[in-house]
Amino acid sequence: MPDQSTPVRSRPAAPAARHRALALLTAAAPALGAYAAVRAVGLVVLGVSARLAGKDPAHLLGGRWDSVWYQRIAEHGYGYTVTLPDGGVHSDLAFFPLLPALERGLATVTPLTLQGAGLTVAWLAGLLAAGGIFAVGAHLYGPRTGIVLAALWGAYPTAFVQSMAYTETLFTALAAWSLYAVLRDRWIAAGALCVLAGLTRPSAAALIAALALTAGTVLVRAWRAGHRRGLLRRNARMLLGVSLAPLGWLGYVVFVAVREGHPFAYFDVQAHWGNSIDGGRALAAFVTGLPFPAALGLCAALGLLGGLVLLCVRQRQPLPVLVYGIAVVVVSLIGSGYFGSRPRLMMPAFPLLLPPAVALTGLRTTFRTGAVVAALALGSAAYGAWTLLGPGPP
Repeated sequence: MPDQSTPVRSRPAAPAARHRALALLTAAAPALGAYAAVRAVGLVVLGVSARLAGKDPAHLLGGRWDSVWYQRIAEHGYGYTVTLPDGGVHSDLAFFPLLPALERGLATVTPLTLQGAGLTVAWLAGLLAAGGIFAVGAHLYGPRTGIVLAALWGAYPTAFVQSMAYTETLFTALAAWSLYAVLRDRWIAAGALCVLAGLTRPSAAALIAALALTAGTVLVRAWRAGHRRGLLRRNARMLLGVSLAPLGWLGYVVFVAVREGHPFAYFDVQAHWGNSIDGGRALAAFVTGLPFPAALGLCAALGLLGGLVLLCVRQRQPLPVLVYGIAVVVVSLIGSGYFGSRPRLMMPAFPLLLPPAVALTGLRTTFRTGAVVAALALGSAAYGAWTLLGPGPP
């Protein structure tokens, strides 16, 4: 009979956590390979097209538009503004701090330039995003669906932005892993990842809403079921995670308010960039101002988008996944900003790709699935090269 005075030593948690992480990485390897292959196609097509046009692919990916603003923040901090000919003012306070902080940190400890650091962060974050997307898809519909989902995200029409020194891959990685943590009931991890997402992009509001609405639904269902005693205590970790979730986004908004001496300064900064919320009026005006064939095509694209949202609802996706995907779409459509950026802004809404991923997984052979993904990758690569060789920002 064992000595009752001797304490029983539990198995260390760290080796078990490492084992789970290794198992997940091993399972995700095919998805990471598929995603990397799809993005490699995009880079090869861009490289060839850029050389034929006499342009530098690295400059196209990391030396224009928003990339330059992030690198300037990384080098000098905040405080740079541009005055437009019409008197408008564009301030770098419109850009959230996590990407430039990572660029500065990586450039400090490596020989990379800030541009090289930005591209490195974006590409590594793309792999992390693909891993998180796989994890969500595999958790819901099996590993094959997770692999196809990651590949489809890499073949998204504006997926060329995933290879640029932009925040899309970083934000999607944080959002995907946060959603996976919620699905695994790891609320504190989900909240912590949401904090980082809130330091990356303003669209973190969609992720915050997904976590908050999911938690609220859990509490309401428990209350209605009569499980009221100790309700808050039983859900303490969930409540802590939800409380953490908005701190990154709120922290940056408060930082701008204090710096500018006005409580709504951040929203004023965004308004100067033309990024205020107008409920979709700018979108409607843009559509009605197009020639009829172009307007018809855009309406068809918006109809396809609405169809995907409906399929996600009919698919009965878990509440946090469904709310996040729909909220990203809504936030992207109700703003008054530059219309050409809206497909890019919707790219983190990877749950929209779950219905086609499940459908492709159901094809009779893996070859057919791969052929469809390869065709989409080539189309995405061609569109990306055409866009990046053009004059306008994505």
